[in-house]
Amino acid sequence: METRRLGRTGLEVTRLGFGLAEIERQERYGYGDASGSNRVLEEALDGGITFLDTAACYANTEELIGKTVAHRRDEYILATKCGHVVEGTTGEPWNAATIEESIDRSLRRMKTDHLDIVQPHSPDLDTLERGEIVEALVRAKMAGKTRFLGFSGDNEAARWAVNSGVFDTLQTTFNLVDQRARDGLFVAAQARDIGIIVKRPLANGMWGKDRAAYAYAEQYLTRVREMARAGPVPGAPDDPILLSMGFVFAHPEVDMALVGTNNLAHLRSNIKMVEMGLYIRAEAVDELHRRFDEVGSDWPQLL
Repeated sequence: METRRLGRTGLEVTRLGFGLAEIERQERYGYGDASGSNRVLEEALDGGITFLDTAACYANTEELIGKTVAHRRDEYILATKCGHVVEGTTGEPWNAATIEESIDRSLRRMKTDHLDIVQPHSPDLDTLERGEIVEALVRAKMAGKTRFLGFSGDNEAARWAVNSGVFDTLQTTFNLVDQRARDGLFVAAQARDIGIIVKRPLANGMWGKDRAAYAYAEQYLTRVREMARAGPVPGAPDDPILLSMGFVFAHPEVDMALVGTNNLAHLRSNIKMVEMGLYIRAEAVDELHRRFDEVGSDWPQLL
């Protein structure tokens, strides 16, 4: 699988990363094959993916990593997120003690002595500006608990994080119905050599669908309906997943996109698509830009 330098981290990452949020979500809503989570994580690595992204609040996914692939730690780059108070812990969200406890807990759960990237998990702008988050993260890096600091978030908070000079990577939302990141955010991150990781590249698989599998995807379904009113997209491939992934990778600023599933067939298909190059015609990309700019000019990035 093609790799890319992840900004100033210097890490070589596969263009496709594996996000464990979808495993947690599919299990929570009873959608997909929950019994296959262990196997799909192993197969992601076997298929060449070298980046795993999780979070303290994604149910038991950190424990899943520790139980399933900790013995393969040298095969993957490991990123997690912190800041929320999760089940089994106490404290206040976003304070230093909570962040420090979360990082230590992540290390224990994933059975590793270091993380590659730690990311605050979508704090709002006011919380970021107080400075406590950044101070706690810098201490964790100085203590050797993480190699790099990333930011996971959107809109004004993402812009602040990029401009702060603190963060080495940015994980932000971008897909064919959530294009706000191309309005200056990508350019600002690239100018500072910040690695760009895209979350939700498939828009929860809503393009071409007439209903959402779970409530979390309803907002994307509404956007899909608005953008689809103009009819078929000229030059678009028949496969809506190829269209969605091809659209994201048509933007050269993107270093990597995170796709998650606990369905082995879907995982294998995603890997094959990326290996084949994900080419879609420029006219399809241009039309999706045009439609978003026309009907989604006031749509923020979805949190």
